[in-house]
Amino acid sequence: MKVAELLVKCLENEGVEFIFGVPGEENIDLMDALIDSEIDFIVTRHETSAAFMAGTYGRLTGKPGVCLATLGPGATNLLTGVANANMDHCPLIAITGQAGLNRQHKTSHQYYDLVDIYEPVTKWNAQIKTAEIVPEVVRKAYQLAVQEKQGATHIDLPEDIAKIEIEATPLKVPQSSLSRSSEKIIQEANTIISNAKHPMILAGNGITRGKATEIFRQFVEKTQIPVVHSFMGKGAVSWKDDLSLLTAGISGNDYITCGFKDSDLIICVGFDIAETPPENWNPKSDTPILHIDTEEAETDSHYPVILNVIGTIKENISELMKSMSTKEDKPDWGDPIRKQALSELENYKNDSGFPIKPQKIISDLREVLGDDDITVSDVGAHKMWMARMYHTAQPNTCLISNGLASMGVAVPGAIAAKIAQPDKNIVAVCGDGAFLMTGAELETAVRLNLPIIILLWRDDGYGLIEWHQMKEFQRPSHISFGNPDYVQLAKSFGFEAMRMEKAEDLKPALEKAISMNKPVLIDCPVDYKENMKLTETLKNINC
Repeated sequence: MKVAELLVKCLENEGVEFIFGVPGEENIDLMDALIDSEIDFIVTRHETSAAFMAGTYGRLTGKPGVCLATLGPGATNLLTGVANANMDHCPLIAITGQAGLNRQHKTSHQYYDLVDIYEPVTKWNAQIKTAEIVPEVVRKAYQLAVQEKQGATHIDLPEDIAKIEIEATPLKVPQSSLSRSSEKIIQEANTIISNAKHPMILAGNGITRGKATEIFRQFVEKTQIPVVHSFMGKGAVSWKDDLSLLTAGISGNDYITCGFKDSDLIICVGFDIAETPPENWNPKSDTPILHIDTEEAETDSHYPVILNVIGTIKENISELMKSMSTKEDKPDWGDPIRKQALSELENYKNDSGFPIKPQKIISDLREVLGDDDITVSDVGAHKMWMARMYHTAQPNTCLISNGLASMGVAVPGAIAAKIAQPDKNIVAVCGDGAFLMTGAELETAVRLNLPIIILLWRDDGYGLIEWHQMKEFQRPSHISFGNPDYVQLAKSFGFEAMRMEKAEDLKPALEKAISMNKPVLIDCPVDYKENMKLTETLKNINC
């Protein structure tokens, strides 16, 4: 068989079901090989979208999402989504077509050294320079993508190598697992937790990646330690649990700031430091950290680790529980924090202001969606509102990219989420700034007959940047733009579409969108004057 066919066989051997991408001249052998494969190739309208889809698929399934592009501009377009997956610790394999080896030594049409370009944004990458190494390269790319901490790998396939005839077979896929910490470390951790008067847990996405949600909830119940979530850790404990202090991550003061100030030990479980700088929640560097994760903590002066508990999170928490006594009484110091945070949503439930306030949009969205339904948040002011106020009962039901945090992720992400979880309602929460960066994927959703819902927060500008400008300089700078008629635009792609004219129409519109079982866009004008009002409210929090 050709090398291209062998590469496809190796991907099949790893259990790959989908590849997202855009074909090109330099990968036509690979595209031809896919015709006879069980792998479903999803044609996207932009390479960045393909990588966003692969990253979201990887996050939801735990299996690497695979994306493909040709050389040159195709590969550089793909790069942003690959970097996004890598920093969010989503397993992903990127495959790029490449110029033949016979022209890589000189300036050549569309040729750049993609191994060098991709090296900083992947865990590992390689070019296939000889036919015989294909099984090893694919096995290693898959192995490292799923290995904690998960991330992106990259395979570069020159067009002349793709055509070579080769006799080879895929490598066997071994079973692998992380080890757990030693008994001595477990006992030390137990002593540290037992001696703390006001411990608090900061839960990150590593709990979900490690399939440790159930055991983590048992640990919280047994120890009665309050839990705050990172943006990507939302749902490690249900928001309905009295021990949930909801979500941290917005810069500056917030209700949860009081919880961090009161704590004498912060137990970070599966927390990725790229999400929210420790300086924001441990500004004096005086609260010790117990770090429970698959890797030792990143060095940071505001993250003073007194003990690393390294290994599989699920097993280490299980071992910790064995020697810990059960606490009967829930501490009450977190109650005011939780009460204030939850009241924000309740207070705006019946708000009739128009344009619609962010709190009202989220209140209606939360009421309409079930606990297992999935929202995919794009990046912008709406992301901060979703992170703070869209409360979750299950992990991976509010997908927020908070590593690289690239705009444009929500629509492609919603498509991938519907492919990965077809039985769940999927809502992409987008700003109008981010939407048009990947809005061409509306065609992809219609072509694949995927009934996703796009909830478009329209303010005719880059709202998050204006928010920061107003806080810093008290005046905006170059953040406004025009918009098309989104209802007509969506309909032209084959979407159903609705425009909100008053606040009380939103909840019925969301309910109707779910019942239609079709791709639907809801154009929702948003009142971002609430951004600065929130800033002023948070300034005056008195712990």
